Amino acid sequence: MTEKKSVQDVEVREQTALVRVDFNVPFKPGTTEISDDSRIRVSLPTIRYLLEQECKVVVCSHLGRPRGRVVESLRMAPVSRRLSDLLDADVFQCTDTIGDSAGEMVSRLAPGEVLMLENVRFHPGEEGNDAEFAQALASLATLYVNDAFGVAHRAHASNVGVTRYMPSVAGLLLERELRVLGCLLKDPPTPFAAILGGAKVSDKIGVLGNLSDKVDLLLIGGGMAATFLKAQGHDVGESPVESHVIAFAKRLIRQLDGGGAKLLLPLDVVVADTFAEGADALAVRVDAIPTNCMVMDIGPNTTEEYAKAIRDSRAVIWNGPQGVFEWEAFSNGTRAIAETLASLEDATTVIGGGSTAEAVAKLGLADRMSHVSSGGGASLEFMEGRELPGVTALPDR
Repeated sequence: MTEKKSVQDVEVREQTALVRVDFNVPFKPGTTEISDDSRIRVSLPTIRYLLEQECKVVVCSHLGRPRGRVVESLRMAPVSRRLSDLLDADVFQCTDTIGDSAGEMVSRLAPGEVLMLENVRFHPGEEGNDAEFAQALASLATLYVNDAFGVAHRAHASNVGVTRYMPSVAGLLLERELRVLGCLLKDPPTPFAAILGGAKVSDKIGVLGNLSDKVDLLLIGGGMAATFLKAQGHDVGESPVESHVIAFAKRLIRQLDGGGAKLLLPLDVVVADTFAEGADALAVRVDAIPTNCMVMDIGPNTTEEYAKAIRDSRAVIWNGPQGVFEWEAFSNGTRAIAETLASLEDATTVIGGGSTAEAVAKLGLADRMSHVSSGGGASLEFMEGRELPGVTALPDR
């Protein structure tokens, strides 16, 4: 991929910077208390860099899915407060995204101060990539900085449309995401392993297709393993199976049996007769799954085999938990993979965002990985080899 012009490649001193971030943080149920602020923390280097250059910093983000209308529970004020705490500086909150009130607040900013605009998705023009809305956003600043890798796969006004109306560059987070993921796909250290999991094969078809001829080792777990087991001829009980992709799974198995990457599928799985946290967990061979049960995790023998297989890898990319990691009884496979990756001393370990990033964070192992991506859907599409609209819109270096 061609490198994109970075915030460090241009003169930013004393400019007014419109910084698109992904501060779509989770809250504790029924409250405005942020339960995980990692999405804010990863963009702090870009914001601090701009502040050090005496910029006026205008931050914009989406929060949740208000679908073009004002939703009181999705206002940015709690996010502003957390950003203020992390920066140890005032962050002014605007109650609008564009318009006279936003323009007036920006004009009153002093160099080195921060303003947070209201949720960009309150405006119907955001997700429609409306030109008028994009121009109104652009009118607030002199430089656009995209640091929102998490929405790079979306063609929205605040990350694509706005680039048509003002000088635009990548932020430090976006630049790092593109460098790490790009290098891994273009010229990885070998042996190179990919670990895929999660619920659906259909979500990963593009990734499987693109990675199968790039990696030396491909490991499949999570709910999607049931579809592959079905393709092998196993009875998977009540496990959800995507019948429309069984033919694809069979082709991939045959393709890799004929050479190329080594494909590892579960030898045993942990099953339960109901999808519930308190369900009884039972480890069984893949040829002995009870008809009334469903796959909830990879089994202990598979966990041991997978961990052993990736220990010799010099590069590993992981996207998708190996089981229902949120529930203790079905978290062993995901925990073992995370701990194995954390123990690799001379390997590049990349976590593909989304629920996989949540898992390594929950296990306290995020800081022992080489890179934890800030974008689940974006990292998936990047691994598929697809162009990301939010990246394509930025000028090349």
